Amino acid sequence: MATSTSSRALGSASESILDATGVQAWYGSSHVLHGVDLQIRRGETVGLLGRNGMGKTTLIRTLLGHVAQRDGRITLFGQDVSRARPHEVARLGVGYVPEGRGVFPNLTVRENLVMAARPGRDGRRDWPYERVLETFPRLQERLGNLGAQLSGGEQQMLSIGRALMTHPELIILDEATEGLAPLIVAEIWRVIAQIRASGIATLIVDRDYRKVCQESDRLLVLQKGSVVLGGASEALRGSAELAGYLGV
Repeated sequence: MATSTSSRALGSASESILDATGVQAWYGSSHVLHGVDLQIRRGETVGLLGRNGMGKTTLIRTLLGHVAQRDGRITLFGQDVSRARPHEVARLGVGYVPEGRGVFPNLTVRENLVMAARPGRDGRRDWPYERVLETFPRLQERLGNLGAQLSGGEQQMLSIGRALMTHPELIILDEATEGLAPLIVAEIWRVIAQIRASGIATLIVDRDYRKVCQESDRLLVLQKGSVVLGGASEALRGSAELAGYLGV
């Protein structure tokens, strides 16, 4: 029997991009993650929530290969990356917007963008240089400025634009709005919504849990390095259980 277009689309949407099972991590003798399970499907946005110090950034860094002391199984597109190094994970189609932005201060805006550009996993080029500049008009105005000469909000835009120029199938955003002025925060969330609408799978960590709930399909809550709550954002949004874990 022939497969309908809608059935193929559903199958594609449910395809897992990232599967992490029993993830543990240590910094020296400090045991930070305790058997975390996480799955992200193609085109899905997952919000990672929890109070400060509960292991959110450590989980991201572990998934990306930045934490040396780690255990558990992590696969990307069916490939085992449990012991992979960061550059190997990135080449599989993962874009990363780190906490602190990670902009090269002595390179211009244009150089920061162009140095990251490469085709996606299947050769796609959905986010070329021109589209990134259309998305972030402020960067267009500052192409010759060094990274160090940008405001915090402009650096954040540059960090997101640089990640998009790798044409990722999964993008990870760690505190993308932290410390920014309200107008810039609104602009960043607008772009996050646009990224989500474009079909890129997304993992979001942000202190504004209400916006995370609004812009995600599913939530995962960490407490002391363990998953204590998970489910559809619509079902958990506004629940007393979620509020209790977040201390709000």
